[in-house]
Amino acid sequence: MAESPKIELFVKASVDAESVGNCPFSQRLFMILWLKGANFTLTTVDMKRAPAVLKALAPGSQPPFLIFNDEVKTDTNKIEEFLEENLTQPEYPKLCCRYKESNGAGDDIFRKFSGYIKNPNSGINNMLETKFLSTLVKLNMYLETPLPHELDQNPNATQSTRLYLDGESLTLADCNLLPKLNIVKVVCKQYRDFDIPQELKGLTRYLDNAYKQDQFRCTCPNSSEILIAYHSVAKYLNK
Repeated sequence: MAESPKIELFVKASVDAESVGNCPFSQRLFMILWLKGANFTLTTVDMKRAPAVLKALAPGSQPPFLIFNDEVKTDTNKIEEFLEENLTQPEYPKLCCRYKESNGAGDDIFRKFSGYIKNPNSGINNMLETKFLSTLVKLNMYLETPLPHELDQNPNATQSTRLYLDGESLTLADCNLLPKLNIVKVVCKQYRDFDIPQELKGLTRYLDNAYKQDQFRCTCPNSSEILIAYHSVAKYLNK
């Protein structure tokens, strides 16, 4: 059997430098390595006191970055591709999606969320909230629509019962989207008292299932970390 690769993942540290910080890209790679079942070392990097060795390893770059058998990788998308190509079956599960549509599901949410949360003007809040909400509705529709393999099993199905974006197991698409949805949930509640509507049954089911998985729940930063990160950009509405 081939020798297991030596993998080190460097992620952004929390403000107290004790745990993981708010960084959806760091969480994405943390989730991928955990789902792959790979042996890896996780190092949190306190950017205020980044040790010289890290500056030497990845000069000028922010976490996350990866060292794979002494080779340094700094681009999150390329790291994801690299891990999928190099940690392969039968030893490691395949995490790419069966359906290409799953990769793009929810990809407009974060942009509309940013516009919604950074605006202090109550006069345009409803318009921005409607635009943001429409992206959640679109994702919900994708999650409620049966995928081809579900229709093969039950041609009369009108509602999907799948656990995640692409089926019954977490994929690369989930590793990309879920860390962002967690940020959205925490920040919207704090700054707009906005909860994801329960009427969006597909999205609610998806998040409920995801939070049951250690690979997602245990890689999430503390909510306080997210709020610290958004303190300078999110705005309460002017009364």
